[in-house]
Amino acid sequence: MNRLARPFARRSTARTLIAAAACAALLAGCGGKDDKGEKTGGDKPSAGASAAEAAFPVTLTNAWGKTEVKKKPLKVATVSDGDTDIALALGLVPVITPDAEDGGPVPEYKQRALTKLGAGKLKTYDDTDGTDYEAIAAEAPDVILGMNTWSMDTDYAKLSPIAPVVTFTDKAHSDTLTWQERLKTAAKALGLSAEAEKVIAANEKATADAAAAHPEFKGKTYTYAVVHPEQITFMSYADQDPGVFEQLGFKKTDKAKNYKADKNAVSLENLDELEADVLLMTYPFGDNGLLSAKELESNKLFQSLQVVKGKHYAVIPSENTLSSAVAYPDALSAPWIVEKLTPILAGAVAGK
Repeated sequence: MNRLARPFARRSTARTLIAAAACAALLAGCGGKDDKGEKTGGDKPSAGASAAEAAFPVTLTNAWGKTEVKKKPLKVATVSDGDTDIALALGLVPVITPDAEDGGPVPEYKQRALTKLGAGKLKTYDDTDGTDYEAIAAEAPDVILGMNTWSMDTDYAKLSPIAPVVTFTDKAHSDTLTWQERLKTAAKALGLSAEAEKVIAANEKATADAAAAHPEFKGKTYTYAVVHPEQITFMSYADQDPGVFEQLGFKKTDKAKNYKADKNAVSLENLDELEADVLLMTYPFGDNGLLSAKELESNKLFQSLQVVKGKHYAVIPSENTLSSAVAYPDALSAPWIVEKLTPILAGAVAGK
């Protein structure tokens, strides 16, 4: 799974296909709700809904013990932005979430989901000092999602008396689980496993459609680098999760084998290590980064790279949260990432 510190803080037929798949992902299992919070959408429960109800109670083992969900949850609280996205992708608006945007604008993909679900905005708590247990307890949730958090070691003992906590089975999974695995575990606790499969299928279709619409991507090498405050980081190292770039047809360069998770810094004297058919850079820390895009692009060695000379170089923007979403793909953002990233990649391959 791509790990990039969170910032402080589609054109053509392909676009239509991707957007449609994205909508399918958001709509999977959504339905409407009556004034009691119950799902509506027909005169009687579907066979799938009945099966989901019959699946309870559900017992899940986690790294801190066991969680029992006695009946299908209706009120869900989340402890991370990724968990909020899981709930929204499954058609549930959390009763409370951390304020991931710190009062700023909500990312486009999240706002799309909220609009589809008929919710104006999320109810949030200030997470500057960590998880607000009192705010969560005040909402009396049926379940608490914690599939995308690094603070569960501290949080679990304080959250579990409030409601069943759905989290990973091994502490190492905070870094290693794919978004699909996180989604499936959460969905099992929510009685929404069928909906989760629909979301995954829709996301896979969005990527497959984009790849099919851009056969020029196949086999092209790429380097993805991030300008952190202390270094330029070679993110597409050999053992890195392939992620969206390779799902779209790209492949890592031979130089990727020289880098790994704990050895990924590229010095200004070795910028030729970035050479590839396509070079993608991102500057999520702005002025706090090691150097700006203007400073890097004026570097003589950088200018001498064939990938730069041929205009096969592109910047993945951070202002619209795309660079952060690429680093932290999840069930909600994945189709949006493909939608926004595909034209950038197409331009870089074409040398535009």
